[in-house]
Parts: sequence; structure tokens; C-alpha cells
Amino acid sequence: MRMLIKNIRIVSPGNGLDRTGSIVISDGTIFRVGDCAEMDGEFDTVIDGKGLVAAPGLVDVHVHFRDPGLTYKEDIHTGAAAAAKGGFTTVVCMANTKPPVDNVETLRYVLEEGKKTGIHVLSAAAVTVGLAGKELTDMEALKAHGAAGFTDDGIPIMDEKLLKTAMEEAARLDLPLSFHEEDPAFIVNNGINHGAVSDELGIYGSPALAEDSLVARDCMIALHTGAAVDIQHISSEGAVRLVKLAKELGARVYAEVTPHHFTLTENAVLEHGTLAKMNPPLRTERDRQAIIEGLKNGSIDMIATDHAPHSAEEKAKPLTQAPSGIIGLETALGLAVTNLVRPGHLSLLELMEKMSLNPAKLYHLDSGSVEEGKAADLVLFDPEEEWTVGEFASKSSNSPFTGSRLYGKVKYTICGGKIVYRDGE
Repeated sequence: MRMLIKNIRIVSPGNGLDRTGSIVISDGTIFRVGDCAEMDGEFDTVIDGKGLVAAPGLVDVHVHFRDPGLTYKEDIHTGAAAAAKGGFTTVVCMANTKPPVDNVETLRYVLEEGKKTGIHVLSAAAVTVGLAGKELTDMEALKAHGAAGFTDDGIPIMDEKLLKTAMEEAARLDLPLSFHEEDPAFIVNNGINHGAVSDELGIYGSPALAEDSLVARDCMIALHTGAAVDIQHISSEGAVRLVKLAKELGARVYAEVTPHHFTLTENAVLEHGTLAKMNPPLRTERDRQAIIEGLKNGSIDMIATDHAPHSAEEKAKPLTQAPSGIIGLETALGLAVTNLVRPGHLSLLELMEKMSLNPAKLYHLDSGSVEEGKAADLVLFDPEEEWTVGEFASKSSNSPFTGSRLYGKVKYTICGGKIVYRDGE
């Protein structure tokens, strides 16, 4: 199969390319990148990319596909469809399924189901058995069977000695650890920031202290163990500054941020209720601005969605009883283009570093670059097209962005040289 994409702006962070040209794909691989006039031959598919951007397929290091065990919210196939619609060609599933991915059998199930989708579905394995924080999983065996990394996401690991041992083992195996940083000792009601809005609602909420204290602890343990540690869904000014310091000290610490944390503040809870409830919570405008600055200065390496589907019935519960989290795969690129690129905070090249190259580096993936010999995993999007959020491919629709007008419309997602999503189909 040969495909020609012509007259397109190629934005490739892996090799610093930002130019107009053409891409030839042959048998799943990028065969040639060059000037439009140089391309000739027979092609099975020709895409005229005038007005579009071609970038490496997006990589999301933090998704919940709820499979096995909670497939009424999402499953691996619907999650992959949502990812493809959002321009993602690779995702890393979290381990907090039912049963959790703390054993080879469950890991094998997730990976085998993932192979049946059109994209690359990877999975992290649990750090501790049963996500209970008491005993480490057989991390070596899990790596041998395809675990991309390790996480107890959703549950912080409070045993410092166990955590240090986990970091030492992950460093030996050369796989990343991803940590949910919220100390429950400081939280009364999760999902809502402790501040002006929680006071107005008569709810104590979750203070930034809960996040900052664990980020500080884990950054220092990472420094002393040499482990590659991903601080998940960073949300506070203090946490951003702590990660910056840890990097300066030489720690292999990375940070991810969700589009909702660089877009919304705690005030969204007043407008959207449970659709704006997530862990860690939306915080203040000062925190949001610090996150944007962290994206600009490199303190924050990656944009990850924390795609967290829930049923309408679950989200209809009272604020303190409803589960935390929102879906995010189908809105991530649009929110980033609208809130980061158009205001001038990041260039498109810098955005693609955060959404493809840096996530790929953390997970040792050979992606993030549009160049000859690489796998033909691409997203083609129109950065100037305005569109309305709605009609999700996900099983769930728990998003505060439904009805929002965004810029940056995904037109095609290509994975392994095959079109896995085409706008309008």
C-alpha cells in the first residue's frame, strides 16, 4: 500500500522540521519526505493536505479504558476509537482496572485486546499487589510480558520504604514509574480544590498541600534512586516549581499536565458541577498560569489526558458522591491549539514535543518524528478550523467541554500506514 500526502505543513519535533512538503508512505513506513514536485509514482491513496498540518501521531501516557471490569464506562475498543478520533496513535493504559493489572494474565489480556484495535495500546502494570500499597508486584516478570511502566494511579503510595524499593527496581529495569500525588491525610472531600469555591459550597475539598507534599517527597526519592518518575496530572504552582527544582538537581523527574488543568479553574465547578470534579482538582487562576509557564520553560514535559470515562448515572450523583474524572482524548488537541498555540504560549512544534516526542521518550518509543524509515503514525489536522465539541466516540460523555468551540480539527489519523480515523466518516 502506497499513500501520498501532498501540499502539507510538516511539523516534526524529533528532527526539528517545520516546512511544507509531501510525505510518501509505503507498507506502513514513511518512505520519503520532501518537496511536492519530487513525488511521483503510483499511489493507492492521495491526500491533498493544503491548509493542514502533518505531525507525529500523538502519544497519551495516561488513559483509563476501564477494561477489564468496568466496560459499561469504556472498553479497549471504544477507548481506542476515541483516541484515534483525537489524533492519538499510541496510548498507555493505567493499571487500576478490575482486576488490576498486577499480574501477567490481566496484562496479557489488555495487550492482546489492544492489538485488535487500529492503534498502539500499551499498558502500565501496578506497582503494588492489588493497588494496596503493601507489597510490590513482580515487576521483572511484568516487564518481560510487555508492561510499558508501572503505576498505582488513583492511589498514592504512602509507604516510603516500599516506594524507594519500587524506584530502585524500576531504575534497574529501566522503565518509568507514574505517581498520583495526593496525600489523603490532608483531604476531606476529593475532586474539589480547597479554596474560595469549596468555601462557597460548604465543602472543605483537597488543598494544594496534599499534592505538594508528595511531589516534594517523590522528587527527592527519585533523585537519590535514579528512577525515571512521571508526576501525573500536575495541578498546583508549588508542584510545578518542585519539579523544576528536581530537574535542576539532576533527578529524572518528568511531569504531565491535562488539558483541563491548563484550561479551567475551580470556578468551573460552579458552572459544570460534577463534570468539573477530578483528582487532583481544578485549582486557582494562579495555579493555571503557573502550569502554562511550566509548559513554556520545560518544567512540564508532557500533555496527557487522564481520559477517565464515567456513566451519566454516576456523574448525576451529588458533588461529594460522584466519581472524579472526565474524558479527554477527543478534545485534547483542540484545547491545546486553542489555549496554548493561538495565544502564543507554545509554537506548534513545541506543542508536538509535549504531545508526541516527550511522551515517546519517556516510554522508549521510536516515535515523535516525521522522517524516512519511521513508522507511518501521523495525525493530520487543521489548526485554523473551528469546531464544536460533541458526538463522542467514547462510550461516555462526561466532559465540561461539550458545546465548546475549539480550534484545531483532526482530519485524519494514520497508524502503521493505515487510515484509522477520517473526519466525517
